[in-house]
Amino acid sequence: MFRVSFLLIILGFACVSCKFKDKNQTVNSKESIEALLKVRYSKLLDYKLDSTAFARSYNPKTKTIKKVPSKDWTSGFFAGNFWQIYMLTNNEVYKTKAKEWTAFIEKEKYNNKTHDMGFKVFCSFGNGLKVENNKKYEDIIVESAKTLSTRFNEKIGSIRSWDFNKEKWQFPVIIDNMMNLELLFEATKISGDSTFYKIAVKHANTTLKNHFRPDGSTWHVLDYDTISGLVRARVTHQGIDDNSAWARGQSWAINGFTTVYRYTKDEKYLNRAIATANYFINHENMPDDGIPYWDFDDPDIPNVFRDASAGAIVASALVELYKYTKNQSYLDYSKKVVNTLKTVDYILSEEVEAPFILDHSFGDWSKKHEMDEPIVYGDYYFLQTLLRLRDLES
Repeated sequence: MFRVSFLLIILGFACVSCKFKDKNQTVNSKESIEALLKVRYSKLLDYKLDSTAFARSYNPKTKTIKKVPSKDWTSGFFAGNFWQIYMLTNNEVYKTKAKEWTAFIEKEKYNNKTHDMGFKVFCSFGNGLKVENNKKYEDIIVESAKTLSTRFNEKIGSIRSWDFNKEKWQFPVIIDNMMNLELLFEATKISGDSTFYKIAVKHANTTLKNHFRPDGSTWHVLDYDTISGLVRARVTHQGIDDNSAWARGQSWAINGFTTVYRYTKDEKYLNRAIATANYFINHENMPDDGIPYWDFDDPDIPNVFRDASAGAIVASALVELYKYTKNQSYLDYSKKVVNTLKTVDYILSEEVEAPFILDHSFGDWSKKHEMDEPIVYGDYYFLQTLLRLRDLES
């Protein structure tokens, strides 16, 4: 009975969305967009459950889905999207799928070959804990924090990011790593073991000291000397050059330091988030609609790709930053990004048979990979922003 009813609902959405086929028609009304979003959400349910095939991105040219195992840094986003859609819709079918996809990630709690434990484990199991009290989920988070802690170097004061390029780097730390600290803070709350908290704070302090330029922007990669603990090089891996402002890198910094302030209430982290947020949203190359170019310093601007994911990551962070600062410009930016993303220019049409919501995220310039495509983390932070705005206004 439930399955029949659900199919009827989906057919109803399909009828509503017939008009989306012609972008010249009026399709950007609130009702039309909400109907289209529900269609896109349902595409995640249509995707076959497979522990080795988390959906990461979609190539519109070849019409193929990039599928990855749980060890990929993006696996937690896909599982997390089901949790977040459940929180937005209260539709139990998404909760069921969230549990199924999340279960596939448990083995990553012992994977010490990566710093991406927060992305994988907290975006999945952490969102699950927002929905229900689950002792097993708590234990997995704590075990994952233990594993992540093995990558911390006391001399340097940071968690090692990558293990590749050993002929080039001694101890690389990327700005993205700030997003994995939430897992450590939560592990201390769950376990009472302050070790995780202290590691998170030390990593944040080292990043605060070394990773930022005077104008508020951040480098992508810092390489440290393992003997002296000093910085060997400040470079990029995914930006257009070593001294550019790679948009998603700036977004990780804003979001990460806002999160650290949440747990510590130390003003220096708040001030860091504010300075980089102001740099980001007020940049001379920021388009009027709030969706940044993939790198603020690409010399071919404006004829370059945007990055919806970077806009969404910052939009989510600034809802929280608004709560701490009452700076209206932060809330205005978040709402502007959501309004832009809630258009047919960014929401995939109902004809696209792939488990994604948004188009026009940007992946890895160094590999010329996933440029201007639907990418799972763009969806994740878009959904997170919707939730935070809803909770703020409730």
